[in-house]
Amino acid sequence: MVIDRHKVAEASTILGTTTLAATVDAALDEVIRLAQRRRVMERIRGSRSDGIGPRPAELRRLRRP
Repeated sequence: MVIDRHKVAEASTILGTTTLAATVDAALDEVIRLAQRRRVMERIRGSRSDGIGPRPAELRRLRRP
């Protein structure tokens, strides 16, 4: 396997890792978390209420005395 050592060094600094294995493992974890965040954002964007939480009309109704 050929790995760009400059990229590993930069990723290691960003991730705070000290070994190649730890850097690769942490980078993979970060990619997985990024994909999870993207899925959540897509669900929020695609929801019927144009986001999470109550719609503006619902908020107004809830605020009425």
